[in-house]
Amino acid sequence: MNYTLRVWRQKNSLDKGRFVDYEVGGVAPEMSILDTLDLLNERLLQKGEEPVAFESDCREGICGACGLFVNGYPHGPQKGTTTCEVRMRLFADGATIVIEPFRAKAFPVVKDLVVDRSSLDRVIAAGGFVSVNTGNAQDANSILVGKDRAAKAMDAAACIGCGACVAACPNAAAMLFAGAKVTQLALLAQGNPERERRALAMRERLDLEGFGNCSNEYECEAACPKKISVSHIARLNWEYLRAAALSEPEKVEVGPG
Repeated sequence: MNYTLRVWRQKNSLDKGRFVDYEVGGVAPEMSILDTLDLLNERLLQKGEEPVAFESDCREGICGACGLFVNGYPHGPQKGTTTCEVRMRLFADGATIVIEPFRAKAFPVVKDLVVDRSSLDRVIAAGGFVSVNTGNAQDANSILVGKDRAAKAMDAAACIGCGACVAACPNAAAMLFAGAKVTQLALLAQGNPERERRALAMRERLDLEGFGNCSNEYECEAACPKKISVSHIARLNWEYLRAAALSEPEKVEVGPG
C-alpha cells in the first residue's frame, strides 16, 4: 500500500512550523500509524535527512504517549483507540493522511509531533496522593467498597492521561481528565480524608496551566480512547463546589447592639 503522509514539521517551540508531504510506499495493512512513521524515518535517515520526531512508549494502547492528530481527529478516526492502535488498513490505498501534534495552549510544541504535556502531571501533583498513615497493609476485604462505587472508580481510573480530551475540546479544557482523576479517589474510602483539598487544588491548577473551561461540547468524550464519560465532569464540578462550601469560614451572626 502507498500513502502520502502530510506531516507537521516544526524545529522548536519558536519555529512557525509547516506541513511537509512524504510519499511512503510498501506499507503493510497491519502496520500502525507509528510503524508507518518509523518506516518513513528509516528512509529519511538513509537520505541523510532529519527524521520526524514523535512520541511513543508501550504501543499497546495503555500509556497514551502516542497521541497525535490524524486526519483531524485526536488519535485518528477510529473510536476508542490510541494512535498506536490505528492500522493502515483503515485508510484507502493512495490516500493522503494528515498527521499533526495535539494543539492547545497548555501543550506547547517541543519539536515536530512532540508536545509538552507536563501540565497534566502538574494537575495530578496538585491533587497530591493519599497520605493517610494506615500502618501495616490491611486485609483486602477490611475496607468494604460497594460494587457500584468500585465499578465507577475503575471506569474513572481507566484514564491514561493522553490529552486527547484537551486536543478535541474547542476550549482546550482538561475537565474530563481532571474529573476522572478526582472521581477515582472520591468514590473510595481511601480518598475521603483529602477529598476537599484535592478537588480545590486540582481545579485551581487547571486554570493556572491555561486550560479552558467546559462548555458541554462533548467532544472530549467522543475523542477519549478509553471512552471516559462526561459524567465525571459533572462530578468534578460538584466536588469543587462542595469543597468550596465546606472550606468557607464559619459565619457568625451579630445581633443588634
